[in-house]
Amino acid sequence: MSTVSERSAAPSDAALLDDPEQTARFTSWSVDEAGRRIGVSALRLSGITCAACALPIERALRSVDGVIDASVSAAAQRAAVRWDASRTSPSALIDAVRRAGYGADPDTAASARVQRLRDSRRALWRLFVAAFCAMQVMMLATPAYVSGPAGIEPDLQQLLNWGSWVMSLPVLLFSAAPFFQGAWRSVRLRHIGMDVPVAIGIAVSFIASSGAAFDPHGAFGSAVYFDSLSMFVALLLGGRFLELRARHRAAEGLENALGTLPEAATRLLADGSTERVSLARLVAGDRVRVAVGEAFPADGRLLEGATAVNEALLTGESRPQRKDSGADVVAGSVNLEAPVVMQVLRVGADTRHDAIVALMREAQSQRPASARWADRWAAPFLWTVLLLAAGAAAVWSVIDPGRAVWVAVSVLIVTCPCALSLATPSALLAAAGSLARRGVLLRRLDALETMAGCTRLFIDKTGTLTEDRPRYSGFERLSVAAAKSDAGLLAAAVSLAAWSRHPLAQALCESQPQASPATAAWQSVREEPGAGIEAQDAQGRCWRLGSAAWVGATDAAERVDHNEEAAGPASWFGPVGEPLLRLNFDEALRPDVPQALAALQAEGLRVTLLSGDAPARVERMANRLGLTGAIGGASPEAKLAAVRAAQAAGETVAMLGDGINDAPVLAQADLSLAMGSGALLARSHADAVLLADRLGDVVELRRLSRRCVRVIRQNIAWAAGYNAICVPLALAGLLPPWIAGLGMALSSLFVVCNALRLRR
Repeated sequence: MSTVSERSAAPSDAALLDDPEQTARFTSWSVDEAGRRIGVSALRLSGITCAACALPIERALRSVDGVIDASVSAAAQRAAVRWDASRTSPSALIDAVRRAGYGADPDTAASARVQRLRDSRRALWRLFVAAFCAMQVMMLATPAYVSGPAGIEPDLQQLLNWGSWVMSLPVLLFSAAPFFQGAWRSVRLRHIGMDVPVAIGIAVSFIASSGAAFDPHGAFGSAVYFDSLSMFVALLLGGRFLELRARHRAAEGLENALGTLPEAATRLLADGSTERVSLARLVAGDRVRVAVGEAFPADGRLLEGATAVNEALLTGESRPQRKDSGADVVAGSVNLEAPVVMQVLRVGADTRHDAIVALMREAQSQRPASARWADRWAAPFLWTVLLLAAGAAAVWSVIDPGRAVWVAVSVLIVTCPCALSLATPSALLAAAGSLARRGVLLRRLDALETMAGCTRLFIDKTGTLTEDRPRYSGFERLSVAAAKSDAGLLAAAVSLAAWSRHPLAQALCESQPQASPATAAWQSVREEPGAGIEAQDAQGRCWRLGSAAWVGATDAAERVDHNEEAAGPASWFGPVGEPLLRLNFDEALRPDVPQALAALQAEGLRVTLLSGDAPARVERMANRLGLTGAIGGASPEAKLAAVRAAQAAGETVAMLGDGINDAPVLAQADLSLAMGSGALLARSHADAVLLADRLGDVVELRRLSRRCVRVIRQNIAWAAGYNAICVPLALAGLLPPWIAGLGMALSSLFVVCNALRLRR
């Protein structure tokens, strides 16, 4: 039999996880309003046999002093735990889960592979033993089914019954062990799970059949059910094995993302020599050599060489991406063509790779609202089943005592709240896995249900519909009053732009690499979302870079901005109230934007362009794309007001943006979407992130969300209809135990397989 110690490391080893370097592998950190250091740890669970197992694990974790919150997903077999670092530790969390009778380990790729292999092998052996013994028992039971009216001689029948009893022992003691272990955990924790009625049914069947086999004239009569018992266990284990395989496939996306990082990196030293170091030892500024076929160990920039890079696991883009010297590379992408040297810019939790992994962990650890609703009903449902089985046994003991046990066991076995509990999470996890392979990562699984019901989509323009890096096309000098030359003013503008992550500022910096961004010359730098950036020079004079209104353009400058119909985006630079430069940019639509917007409108979404850009340019863009709604010149407050007005009108609103100024409206929308290359603040407020920056992925998200909701409804209808039909049949004595077991296994299997259609 399996034990908790088989499923995970010994409890004494858990203390090793308290080492900060080990903890960082599966924990992210933040500081709350009270100044406490808060950790969010991802744990991988084992020993879960049904959806109801999530509740006792959550209770065990929340009982630990210092745990703020815990969320367990039975379908993904993962937990996310928020805890106070001053009051508890990772080892205490893992020990709490183990004391509850389950296994727990840090959620890392290497241990996940070993655990999945171990779980699969154990489940396959249990299934093999149950199936093999069931075939032998059926052979021994066949003479009784095919014998003529005279039947079989009593002594021969008893011999066959004894043989069936012997062949049923491995099924009871080995194959059925998980059901008894799960039932014991439930009883010990005073929580009823699906294993309780199953274990009772198996135990009652075996005890009654054993009594009939060894004393045919005793209280249990002469009927034996070893064939039904062994077949039921084999069928149920077969269904659970297939369900286990489905859960393992759903976890492969996270493991693949984790497994893309190398174990070590080749760091170049100042004297030209190299050394191999672990990724934890890399720091920003290090130079690292990356060989062909090796993954980039951190986010950085190429210093020497050019190559092609595979970013499929990070962005969903299957085609290799060309990277020349000076190009940015992301951790986890694979070098395909030539050895290169990169400079490390971001390491560890700051990398895009770790941000993606954190999103996937968060999504897989969630239980959506509809799943929590099903879990709440599972326990009352099971109590009702136990009462029905007891009532059926009492009634049939009067009608036909020989069938009382048979009917009670069938009632216990045929019911399947697992199908009801799995209906929603299995579909949502399958859909989330399919989207992740395309490059759409969900932070909130409920977002799928929200997206399916959306009626209105607001879309930002710059960096969302257009390329995130507009092209700098030149400047106009507006005043000759300043003593600085044109080149000096442009260099000053570039140095101030280097403080901002706005697309126009980044485009200006990239276009002027020769203009050294002397950011240290500026003091009291401050960025106003939706307006621009300001700073003081060495003389204490305030300079601004941003919109005309922010810088304080003169009437003449404003006329230039509004009267040039063909003008693209522009940024203004100069002291407050005295703009000296008008910096011009060209913007280009992303390749798939027209087709994607047409498809979204065909899907029933009202699409509105919502931008802080000049109203005239926003209106022209909307007309060009065939959009009926457009709001230009919108400040963050105006964007927020537009979303709230749509929500007040009864619409379900989605918002797609990419900038810092989009963060408030993303937080307000019913569903928030962010571009993967957008600002970190925007991504942190988003329910889903489009890693490849393709608007077509929103179309896929909409279509898959609607399919997912249909599958959820099908699963719930199946689970409810199955129980509504089969329970009365079992009470009426029309379902033998083996058919009841087959029905229960097929019910859960149908739900999981129906959900897996979403992975295609």
